Amino acid sequence: MKWVFVLGALVAFSECFRVPLIRGKTARQTLQEKGLWEEYRKKFPYQPMVKFQHTLRLNGVETMTNDADISYYGIISLGTPPQSFRVIFDTGSSNLWVPSVYCTSSSACKNHRKFNPDASRTFTSTSKPVQIYYGTGSMTGILGYDTLEVAGITVSNQIFGLTKTEGLFMEFMPWDGILGLAFPSISEAGATPVFDNMMDQGLVSQQLFSVYLNRKADTETEPSSVVIFGEIDPQYYTGSLSWVPLSAETYWQIKMDSVTINGDVVACAGGCQAIVDTGTSLVIGPYNDIQNINGWVGVNADKYGNPVVSCGNIMSMPEVVFHINGQPFVLPATAFVSQAHNRCTTGFMPGGEPWILGDVFLREYYTVFDRKSKMVGFAPAV
Repeated sequence: MKWVFVLGALVAFSECFRVPLIRGKTARQTLQEKGLWEEYRKKFPYQPMVKFQHTLRLNGVETMTNDADISYYGIISLGTPPQSFRVIFDTGSSNLWVPSVYCTSSSACKNHRKFNPDASRTFTSTSKPVQIYYGTGSMTGILGYDTLEVAGITVSNQIFGLTKTEGLFMEFMPWDGILGLAFPSISEAGATPVFDNMMDQGLVSQQLFSVYLNRKADTETEPSSVVIFGEIDPQYYTGSLSWVPLSAETYWQIKMDSVTINGDVVACAGGCQAIVDTGTSLVIGPYNDIQNINGWVGVNADKYGNPVVSCGNIMSMPEVVFHINGQPFVLPATAFVSQAHNRCTTGFMPGGEPWILGDVFLREYYTVFDRKSKMVGFAPAV
C-alpha cells in the first residue's frame, strides 16, 4: 500500500508540470472563412524574420511577428485571484506579455481577455515602458510584476508586459499573448524569462522543458499537444533522442549540415544556422534555398506567391531531409503539405537567415530544450 501511495503521488506531481496545448483555428482559417484573407494579407504582410532582428530590440522594444498560421496555444493565469489567458509558448522570444485593461484603442484589444491590475492584490507596477514591434505595426505597454500560474506551477514575482495599444491585425489572432522560452540574453528590458524564474525558484526537477505538437486539431476540452516543464516523457516519441549542441545561447540555435531530396543537396549546402522555434508555424529559409526545395516537390506559385502543389500528388512527392549533427530528420509530404479550401500549399517559406524550424518540422519531432546541457533533443513524435 505504501508503494501504491508513492506511485500515485509521483504521477500527480508529474501531471502538474505539463501545459495542454490546444491546436485551434488559425487567423488565416478564420479570415478565409469570412472571405477577408487576401485583404488582410495585403494590409498586414507576414515578415517572419522580424522577431529575430536584434537591432530592433533596443530602448524597450520587443520584436515579434504576426504569424496568421500559429495554431497552438495554452492557458496561463496571472494575479491573485488568477486571471486566465491564452498564450503562445514561444521558444523564439524571451518575454511574457498579455493584453490589459489599459488597452481600449482598437477592436484587437476588445477581442481578447485583458489583465486588470486593480483586480490583483499581488500586482506591482513599474515605470518601465515596453514596445512590442511587428513588421506591420507595434503595440505598446508597461512592465509589471505578479504571480504566474502555469502547468500547475506557481511562479512568484514574474515580470511581464501589459499592453496599452495593439496592432489592428491582432483582432483575428486566437491567442491573447506570448510566453517566451528563449534565453535571458535577448529578453527586453532585462526581464527575467518565465523558465529562468522556474529554475531560480527551484520549481522544476530538471533544467529542461519539452514540447509535443499533435498533428491533429484539438479542442479546448480535449487537447493532446503539450509543453512539459522539467521533464522528458517517452510516451510522446519513439526510438531515442538525438542530441544537438547549441551554437548560440540567445534563441535555441543549432547548426544544420544540409537539406537533401532524393540524396541530392538542395539547400543549406556546406552548413547553415537554424533556430528551433515553436512560435513560427512554417519552415523558413533563404529565398534561393526555399525556391529550390519547392521546385523539387512540384510547387507552382499562384498569383499571390503561395507555394501551391497538386493535392493529388501528395503521396508521390519526395521526402525533404534535414541533416543535423550527422543525423537525418525526414519530413514526408504529409508533414509539409497543408490542405485548405480545396487547395494544397507547402510549409516552406522564404525569409532569410538563419533558418527557422517551426511547427511544420516540430510536429514530426518531439523536442527537448535542455538549458543545463545547452542542447536540443529530437525524437520521432508518435
